[in-house]
Amino acid sequence: MYNILKSAHSGWRYIVLILLVIAVVNALSGWFGNKTYTEGNRKLNVFALISAHIQFLIGLVLFFLSPLTKLPMSDTIGRYFKAEHTSMMLIAIILITVGNARSKKVTDAVAKHRTIAIFFGLALVLIVVAILLMVKAVPGRSFFGIS
Repeated sequence: MYNILKSAHSGWRYIVLILLVIAVVNALSGWFGNKTYTEGNRKLNVFALISAHIQFLIGLVLFFLSPLTKLPMSDTIGRYFKAEHTSMMLIAIILITVGNARSKKVTDAVAKHRTIAIFFGLALVLIVVAILLMVKAVPGRSFFGIS
């Protein structure tokens, strides 16, 4: 069970990253291009939100099952998975959720795009940084390799 979830979590990150990149590029285009906020924009943002939440739930289950989280905090790998990865991903999920919620409350189309671009963009940067820190902390892991 652990290995299946670990592989799913590792592979699902690509879906999250692709959807977030598309959503951020789309939002930046709408923001700077003064475009209307369409139903397609809303659906893309919701799909990015849902995929990120699924990834977070898989990661949460892995947090309790993984032998890596049983390592001491003095160990680089243990500290990364207990504190750094977990806190960075939680902040990213909060940013995505708050950004989506705030964009719903705004009536102006450009402001909706701006809200999504800022919040989803910050979450995307945080996720990429967390993955890069994982590559640094855990020997044998790569950014593009499924581990």
